[in-house]
Amino acid sequence: MYSFIASLFLLALPLLMPLSAEAESFQTPILLYHRFGATVADGMTITTPVFEAQMKYLHDNGYKVIPLRQLVDHYRGKAPAPGPKSVVIVEDDAHKSVYSDMQPIIKKYRFPVTIFAYPSAISNAKYAMTWEQMRELTKSGLFEVQSHTYWHPNFKKERKKLSKPALDALVITQLKKSKSRLESELGQKVDMLAWPFGIFDDYLISKATEAGYGATFTIERRHATESDSVLKLPRYLLVNADSGKAFVQLLEGNAVKRKVVY
Repeated sequence: MYSFIASLFLLALPLLMPLSAEAESFQTPILLYHRFGATVADGMTITTPVFEAQMKYLHDNGYKVIPLRQLVDHYRGKAPAPGPKSVVIVEDDAHKSVYSDMQPIIKKYRFPVTIFAYPSAISNAKYAMTWEQMRELTKSGLFEVQSHTYWHPNFKKERKKLSKPALDALVITQLKKSKSRLESELGQKVDMLAWPFGIFDDYLISKATEAGYGATFTIERRHATESDSVLKLPRYLLVNADSGKAFVQLLEGNAVKRKVVY
């Protein structure tokens, strides 16, 4: 009996190995943008021509831009692993240049985008989009909006000056109020969160799950892989220097190492 079972295992081994190899090879870059413009106004600005060249490169070189939710659904066991050369595009802060500069290029290539917004700025701050513009984007079917907290606090600084109960109250308010406002204004399910300044820890992640988030995102500069936790998914924070050859290297997993400066 033992030899019979061993023989069956040996016969099945070649069938199991390709599946394991495929799982290990799953790598998907999540490309994070902030704002666009004719010139590099600050470290977070990517010139519109550079962004368009990046999107053209993806289109012309066999890359498949998939919705962020599709990637998250895979981690949740609801979708297959992303195929080779899959890429995800996201934006933080809902800057007004998303509407004026990013939107026409995205519509040209029909690429899906997820915007992480903090509601306190929408229809309020001069640099941000309006709710009307946000609704127009979501109605296009190409844009999904998710949470970036309510007013983009620095939780590291807040922890130093607040008591534990006060910190708990702040964190829960930031997470729940953002989720509620975005859902009521845009009519989309909000269950994903991008951490402001990339600041997170086990305490914050536990609060996020408590508030109803099933996926959160960092700014660790590497590809998302099968071994990552859906609560700590990495993203490449792109700057204008990530163009040309540097952009190609990033897509291939050989990105230039850079210190993120907000």
